[in-house]
Amino acid sequence: MFDTIFSELFATMAMRIFLAFILSGVIGFEREMNKHSAGFRTHILVGVSSCLMMMMSLYGFQEYVEAYPDYVRFDPARIPSYVISGIGFLGAGTIIVNGMTVRGLTTAASIWAVAGLGLVIGIGMYEMAILTTLIILLSLILLNNFNRFIIRAQTLVKLEVKLNDITGIENIFSKFNQFNIVVKHVDIQTVAEMEAKLTTEVEFGKGTKMNDVFYQLLKLDEVVQVKEL
Repeated sequence: MFDTIFSELFATMAMRIFLAFILSGVIGFEREMNKHSAGFRTHILVGVSSCLMMMMSLYGFQEYVEAYPDYVRFDPARIPSYVISGIGFLGAGTIIVNGMTVRGLTTAASIWAVAGLGLVIGIGMYEMAILTTLIILLSLILLNNFNRFIIRAQTLVKLEVKLNDITGIENIFSKFNQFNIVVKHVDIQTVAEMEAKLTTEVEFGKGTKMNDVFYQLLKLDEVVQVKEL
């Protein structure tokens, strides 16, 4: 009995499951460290389950094919195709749309990639699975840092604020602090006796929307006009 259960095929399948656990867990750990909605456990479940489905497609119906070769026709690619298309519902659940901002696309893509990894491992393409995992990790870690650098350069904004009372400048900087806006450069010009023009170069904090900042600044009694230069 034990020879039947713990056969060579069982050892092969167990090794594939374990490899899917490790590779998908590594990718999920990176998502977990960056506090994304789908993290360590989600990626492991997707990767291991996809591997299981692939092996079921390869070996689960072998007994029936051998017993009834003239009656049973089976396509081993059918179940994996459903896994690839069906995993989309899970990825869609990680995408968050807030106005013009979309978050979670990378996590959704990583879940889809982990499902592919599981299928590849399940069919026995170990080298390709390991290589793909390394490429995915490089994309998530190195390219993410590069992307942050580009975004940081793009978030430097030059603003011009006109005031009817120069004493209101302190209130403007208070609003900047509320939005985690970093002031890089300031230029203040006196237009009339109490009127002033404030020109500043600022760096917006993560998730800060320019429209919200403009709205809050215009609510100040001293502010007459706010515009981006």
